[in-house]
Order: sequence, then C-alpha cells, then structure tokens
Amino acid sequence: MTTPVCTSASNAATRTLPYAPYPSFASYVKARQPVLLRTARSLTANPCDAEDLLQTALTKTYVAWERIEDHRALDGYVRRALLNTRTSQWRKRKVDEFACDELPEPQGAPVGDPAEQQALHDAMWRAIMKLPARQRAMVVLRYYEDLSEVQTAEVLGVSVGTVKSAVSRALGKLREDPELEPVRQ
Repeated sequence: MTTPVCTSASNAATRTLPYAPYPSFASYVKARQPVLLRTARSLTANPCDAEDLLQTALTKTYVAWERIEDHRALDGYVRRALLNTRTSQWRKRKVDEFACDELPEPQGAPVGDPAEQQALHDAMWRAIMKLPARQRAMVVLRYYEDLSEVQTAEVLGVSVGTVKSAVSRALGKLREDPELEPVRQ
C-alpha cells in the first residue's frame, strides 16, 4: 500500500463541499447568459474579455447566491458585478502588449468593413444620445438590454403603455435622424 504524497490533498478529495450547488443559479445563467454577455461586450472591446468578465461576475454572484434576498433583481446584481469588476480591472491594468515585427495571422475574413460598422455604431449612439433621457432609457433597456415591455416598465416604475408609446416616439425620432440615413437604404 502506498501512502499519498500530499495528505491534505487526498483528505480534501474525500471531503464533501461546504456548499450545495444551486440549481436555480444554473437555470438563471442558462436563461440570461446571452443578455448578460451583450452587457459585458458593451463594457469591453474584446469578445474574449467580455466572456471572462461575465464569468467573473457570475462567480461573484454564485458566491453571494444565498445572501441575495430578491432573486427578481438578479440582472441588476450581475450588471453591478460586471461594472465593478470591469472598473477594478481597468484600475489594475498593466500594459503587457509589445510591438513585434510580424503581425499575427487573421482568424478569418471579417463580415463587413470594421470601420463602417464602427461608424454606424457611433452614429447610432449619437442618435440615441439626442433622445430625451426617459426615451433613451427605455430604448436602451428594450433593445440593448433585451428587456420586455413589462420588465422595462417595472425597472422604470411606469406603466406598460407609457413604455410602448415612449419607445414608439423614440423609434420615430431615430428613423428621422439624418445620420442614420445609410441604414435606411
């Protein structure tokens, strides 16, 4: 019989975990991951960094799962964790990129011209920023955060009819914005 080299590791392997997995957490992540990933992507420039950011925020949420009293407010909790994590990363960042003689191989052909896509993205945000604050909030919650009309109304404390009419007016203003003319063609 051989004795284990690391007794603490072998003891840890036989012990049970101090916490039980949360099936409700797994179902929440499965249902809300696409929306939360879009939020993370809006905070970072790199899709891989966005995935890492979301994983970190979800880890923090998992650790605090039992302490979260209102599970209806989970999206807000995770968004705050995303923002706080990203802010911490930004504060601690190190510049570890170095110039090199050769460029790495591209991973694939881009779908469209990235400069045009960025210009369109910027034009859209400028047009959204022209909207009144209330309409802007409703458009962002409905189309960027992918909330339903009912959820948007709950977040803002207004009726569903108010959300519908304000979003309709906002979309009308966006359709008339001259900067977004290339999109309409």
